[in-house]
Amino acid sequence: MGDFNQSVILEAIRRSGDGLSRTELVSATGLSAQTVTNITRRLLDEQLISEAGRTISGPGKPRTTLRLNASKRLSIGVHLDPAVMTFVLLDLSGAVVAHRIEHTPANGPRGIIKEMAAAVDALITDSGVERARIAGIGVATPGPLDAARGTVIDPPKLHSWHRVPLRQEIAEATGFSVTLEKDTTAAAVAELWTGDDPPSASFLFVYLGSGIGTALVLDGDVVRGASHNFGEVGHIIVDPDGPQCGCGKRGCVEVMCTPQAIVEYAERTGVLRDDRLDSDAESVDGRFTQLCTRAAGGDALATDVLDRAAEHISVLISNLTNMLDVDRVVLGGPFWSRLAEVYLRRLPDLLEAQSATSAVRSLPVSGTVVGDDVGAVGAGCVVLDEVLSPRASALFLDS
Repeated sequence: MGDFNQSVILEAIRRSGDGLSRTELVSATGLSAQTVTNITRRLLDEQLISEAGRTISGPGKPRTTLRLNASKRLSIGVHLDPAVMTFVLLDLSGAVVAHRIEHTPANGPRGIIKEMAAAVDALITDSGVERARIAGIGVATPGPLDAARGTVIDPPKLHSWHRVPLRQEIAEATGFSVTLEKDTTAAAVAELWTGDDPPSASFLFVYLGSGIGTALVLDGDVVRGASHNFGEVGHIIVDPDGPQCGCGKRGCVEVMCTPQAIVEYAERTGVLRDDRLDSDAESVDGRFTQLCTRAAGGDALATDVLDRAAEHISVLISNLTNMLDVDRVVLGGPFWSRLAEVYLRRLPDLLEAQSATSAVRSLPVSGTVVGDDVGAVGAGCVVLDEVLSPRASALFLDS
């Protein structure tokens, strides 16, 4: 119970931004004044919070404001995308202290893991942060995952990744405890940590990486699913007349909405020259950037390609939002910033037209507040979430 109450107080202080007095903490948490006093004294001794001056609010003595000492503990977030690897160092508030990005090498799982470990060491060295202050590493990867074993199981765009024990190998290579999370789930955690959503927030997160995935937040909690693989939407059909997918169906998200699918359509229709020699993630990324740059510059043909992609992804989103009845839709991921202008222009009207509840309410659509690094930031926030956020499960007694 003491650990749970401590998490409640830390979370209240973190979310307040400017800090809270002990009296305000009593009101915000529902804990007794004595409990708040005891816990805040311990947190001050551990330097997780600090006193930040006195304020006068109404009658009585001035109140001492308590703020999170964000630099006391940190976490590392790693996002493995088939195209790029992103590394961030976060403080307790979720702010990025240091950042590093590298292209994902095409040399198999062991070579990639070696590069990841080296990049983590370089991130720490360049930041000058003591390793003892780092609570752990969160790693976000494409799914599916075996959460219990910490393994990555045959992601569609990470070739040769068959049951790779990523959690164990990163832990052994770096010396830190490691948490493994799906990139889509991590992105939703980042949005919760850094956004302004109320505790009861419910939203659908649409993740735009080399693949397309989704995550769901209901009543302020991320839904992970029974196997921690919620959001595998790549083989939902969005156009029955679309090209054939590797799964045997036609018009799946995988062959209609991903960057590779968009690039291939642009090449088939002559919008992009069909002279690409490779289909690796890096070459697709470069060609996709070229297409989006042309659209941003007013090229009508390039814009039409992205408009078509928006129409197809709207089918996926509307099917999910009609079923889940969430408050809003958030889009993000490493490919989001290049699509943001077109998708934010097109999706609200498309979703309104397909909404089953348009007569009752509108469905806001926005981009993530975190930016393209949302997967890495979310992975680091997953670690901080374990440190700071209250969990009702902590109150359960082992039988």
